[in-house]
Amino acid sequence: MKYAIALLLSLTPLLASAADVGERLAPFTLLDQHDQAYSLNAQTRVLLVARNMDAAKLVKAALGEQPKGYLEARDAVFVADIQRMPALISKLFAIPAMRDYNYRVVLDRDGKVVAQYPGAEDKVLWLQLEQGKVVAQKEYASAEALAAALKALPPQ
Repeated sequence: MKYAIALLLSLTPLLASAADVGERLAPFTLLDQHDQAYSLNAQTRVLLVARNMDAAKLVKAALGEQPKGYLEARDAVFVADIQRMPALISKLFAIPAMRDYNYRVVLDRDGKVVAQYPGAEDKVLWLQLEQGKVVAQKEYASAEALAAALKALPPQ
């Protein structure tokens, strides 16, 4: 019986997807690569989610040589799940390397936020938001398609 309960509890994030169209995203606060807190707010129009390093590389390639503040000007936020990255690697190499990026990477260190959103491991999930509610969701498997979608999103 206790195994059944444990199984049910472990599946709860999959059953209660918080990213269905029409649903309001649960608020969260996470630290970025500069240890600055970011809280999801009503002004956020796009939430980009990467579940692994391959997806994060798509975001990096899509942003390419864009100027600092490119995502922020579009009210877009990039969240990367780094829970599977060994702590020593993230602390000594990965996060310091991210500090050189010209965009903010909000880090989900324990994977609890990203686990709420559906999507393929190797694709970037795009959640289109209005006042914190999901109005559309897409997945991108190529940096070119993601870059085109970001370019089509007018700055605010």
